[in-house]
Amino acid sequence: MSGLNKVVSSYQQALAGLTDNMTIMVGGFGLCGIPEGLIAEMVRLQVRGLTAISNNAGVDDFGLGLLLQQRQIRTMIASYVGENALFEQQMLSGELEVILTPQGTLAEKIRAAGAGIPAFYTATGYGTPVAHGKETREFNGRHYVLEPALHADFALIKAWKADTMGNLIYRNTAANFNPVMATAGKITVAEVEQLVPAGELDANHVHTPGIYVDRVIVGQFEKRIEKRTVQP
Repeated sequence: MSGLNKVVSSYQQALAGLTDNMTIMVGGFGLCGIPEGLIAEMVRLQVRGLTAISNNAGVDDFGLGLLLQQRQIRTMIASYVGENALFEQQMLSGELEVILTPQGTLAEKIRAAGAGIPAFYTATGYGTPVAHGKETREFNGRHYVLEPALHADFALIKAWKADTMGNLIYRNTAANFNPVMATAGKITVAEVEQLVPAGELDANHVHTPGIYVDRVIVGQFEKRIEKRTVQP
């Protein structure tokens, strides 16, 4: 990787500098749009004590569920426990610290970090355990909770297409938490399906400008369906 070329050829290069006790953001919604290869590399590296920020924690044997199996995550900041029985078990036993956050608030906390906003007020969660220990204020007769922005040492995201300068395009539902997370990491690593030369992407279609992206790696994806429902 040199100059404006963000492309790396191995997962070891993609996650160089990732160590124990770091905070990571992992894009995706359920199993849709998750950086599968980067997660597998974290398992191989055996980094521990991680704080993971993600919508949920995958399923028992896929996505972030693989890190839970190896007890690599210490704290999970998420909005949904989902279909992951191991996640639920570790949370109820106290083995895993879980900070459940309303989904819209979670997205805004990440977006705020990328925009340089240290905190914001939201009405969501006022009068519930979500607001416990947080500053509250009243504006125009309505109560609000002060929520701090969320930053990460690494933001691990998945995109459909990238150019060598790190400009990204997401496809369909995979444009979930990935775009906001790309802006909020000290180091942003994008795992992509397709790579094209610089200048080939239509600038009008770019969702994440390359200035936010530090490393790009081309991956192969299983794209597993979390819960298949069909007619008889």
